[in-house]
Amino acid sequence: MKKKIFTLIIAAALTVSSTTAFAAEIPRETTPQGATEEQVCIVENIIGDILDEVQCGNLGYTLAEGYANTRIRKAVIAGETNGHGYGILSPIAQNAIRDMRDKMLRPDVYAQAEKQLKILLADIIIEVENGMDMNTAIKAAYEKIYQSVNPSFDYNEQFSLDTCYRDIPAVDMAMFIVARKLLNDAQSVYIQKQ
Repeated sequence: MKKKIFTLIIAAALTVSSTTAFAAEIPRETTPQGATEEQVCIVENIIGDILDEVQCGNLGYTLAEGYANTRIRKAVIAGETNGHGYGILSPIAQNAIRDMRDKMLRPDVYAQAEKQLKILLADIIIEVENGMDMNTAIKAAYEKIYQSVNPSFDYNEQFSLDTCYRDIPAVDMAMFIVARKLLNDAQSVYIQKQ
């Protein structure tokens, strides 16, 4: 009897320690442009355990998104989001869940994208490490990515058109996520230099 109780206590302690030791963070490269760090932290606090389940492969995108949106909606209604609304908090969660799920299912695609983009965006990465504005860098990186598929692609021209007239090359979303990650890392290098 004592052995069963001791085993039960040990199992419970291991369960508690394992769930608190691993907490998935929202990848900053997935956050919508304009989202603040405060908003990202609010979403992390609301859906951290859902992100853990997605990262471990226990939840798919649709179910995780549904749980996350329900929690965020309840938190907004209860006034627990420091005045931030569902319209910005939900996309932060959706992007993070989509990215985590995609990275888990296609790790080789992300590894290949990183290899390609380190070469393709080398000059922009260096400029960000030296203080280039992030919005300018992201736009330049996206244009280079599109031009790697269609060399005649003109970012300003295409994005000035009505959406139904744009001719934008098809590019895997992994390329844009990895590009933002590399640029975020470069910005961290710049900040450390200061």
